[in-house]
Amino acid sequence: MRKRKMSAEFSWNHLSFSSHIPPPVPLKIAVFSRKWPVGTTPGGMERHAYTLYMALATRGHEIHIFTSPPHEDVSLINKKNTNEPIVHFHEDAEPGQWRYNKAWEQYEVENENRPFDVIHTESVALPHYKARNIPNLAVSWHGIALESVSSSIYQDLLRRPDEPMAESFNKSFQVMIPKVLNEIRFFRNYQHHIAISDSCGEMLRDVYQIPSKRVHVIVNGVNENDFREDPELGKKFRIKIGVPQNASLLLGVAGRLVKDKGHPLLYEAFAKLIRNNKNVYLVVAGAGPWKSRYMELGSQVIVLGSMSPSELRGFYNGIDIFVNPTLRPQGLDLTLMEAMMAGKPVMASRFPSIKGTILVDKEYGFMFSPNVESLVEVLKDVVAEGPKRLAQRGKACQRYATSMFTAKKMALAYERLFLCIKDKTFCIYP
Repeated sequence: MRKRKMSAEFSWNHLSFSSHIPPPVPLKIAVFSRKWPVGTTPGGMERHAYTLYMALATRGHEIHIFTSPPHEDVSLINKKNTNEPIVHFHEDAEPGQWRYNKAWEQYEVENENRPFDVIHTESVALPHYKARNIPNLAVSWHGIALESVSSSIYQDLLRRPDEPMAESFNKSFQVMIPKVLNEIRFFRNYQHHIAISDSCGEMLRDVYQIPSKRVHVIVNGVNENDFREDPELGKKFRIKIGVPQNASLLLGVAGRLVKDKGHPLLYEAFAKLIRNNKNVYLVVAGAGPWKSRYMELGSQVIVLGSMSPSELRGFYNGIDIFVNPTLRPQGLDLTLMEAMMAGKPVMASRFPSIKGTILVDKEYGFMFSPNVESLVEVLKDVVAEGPKRLAQRGKACQRYATSMFTAKKMALAYERLFLCIKDKTFCIYP
C-alpha cells in the first residue's frame, strides 16, 4: 500500500489505528481547558476533554491539564496515579472562573522542567495572541461563529409570521457578524486546527481561509463501555419508568431542555402526532425550562429529569428511536453517537454537520428540516415503520458507530496527529 502524508480533508476517524500497539514515543502534552469535571456530570466540551485525555493517559502519555478552580473538593485528586492526567487548578480566581494568564504561568513553570511536545487548547481557552507563533500547538473547535449565525436564523424561523422579531435577535446579529469577521482574522494565529465535524472542517478551509494542511477533522468519541447494546437493560428500563405493554413505539430525547436544542419544535410536533396515535410514547431525559411544558402533554410523555451516564445506558436501550431536534448546527451532539453506539437509529435536524458526519447513510435514520411540519411528517414515517424495522436500522447504526465514534478511535486519531506535530516522520500513513 502506498504511504501518504497525513493531510486528509476527510475525518481521521476513517483511518485504521491499532490500540494494541503502544505509541512509538510517549508524549508530554499540555492541555488548556476552561473547566475540568470533578465529581459532577460534565457538559459536552468538558466531557470530550475528559474522555480524550483519560484515554491518552492510559496509552502512556504524560498529560497536564491547566484549568480553572473547581467547585468541588479536590482533596482526592492529583495524587499522580499512573495513567491519569495531572490536573493543575490555577489559583487567585473564583471556582469555575477561567484566567488564562494564571494557567499560562503554571504552564511555563512545568515547561521549564521539561518542554512539552504538544500544546492543545479546547477552543479559545488559550487566546490567539498567546497561541501566535507556537508551532506545536493545536486547537479544537467545538463550534464557530459562522455556525452560530445559522443557529440564530433557525431559532427565529420558529417565530410565527404575525409575531414581531425579537429585539434580542437583532442585537445578537449585530454582534455575530463582526465576531465571524474577527474569527476569520485571528484563527490563522493557531497553527493546527481540529474540527469535530466534516462540515466545520470545510468552513475552516473555505471561509476562514486556513490552509488545508493545517486543518484536521477528528470526530468526538464516546466511551464504548458506557454506551453499548443491552436489550435486557432496555426491558428493565421500560418497566421501571412505566411504559405500557401496549405501547407501539417509544421515542426518546435527552439533553438540556432549552429552546436552542429544538424543544419548542418537538413539543408542538409530538402534540400533533399523538392526536391520532394513542400508543406512541416519548420519554424525555433532561432538565430545563421545557420540562414542565412536556408534562402538559399528558401520559404519553414520560419526563425523567437529568440522568447519569449509567442511567442513560438504560434509556438508550429502552427506546426504539432517538430524536435530536436541535437548532444548533455548531458542533456535534454526543447524544447522537451514544444512541447509535447502543444500537438505536436516530432522527435529527438536517444540518451539514449531522448530514456529513452522522447520518451519512439513509439506513441510519431520518433527517427533517428544523420546522414543525417537516418533523411531524418524519414522525409519521417512523410510526409507520414500527419497532422491528427500526431495530434493523439500529444494527447498522451500531456497526457504523463502533467503527467511528468510540473514545478509543478518537484518542488514537489525536495521538497520531500529536505525534505528527512533534515529528514529521510520523505524518506518513500508515
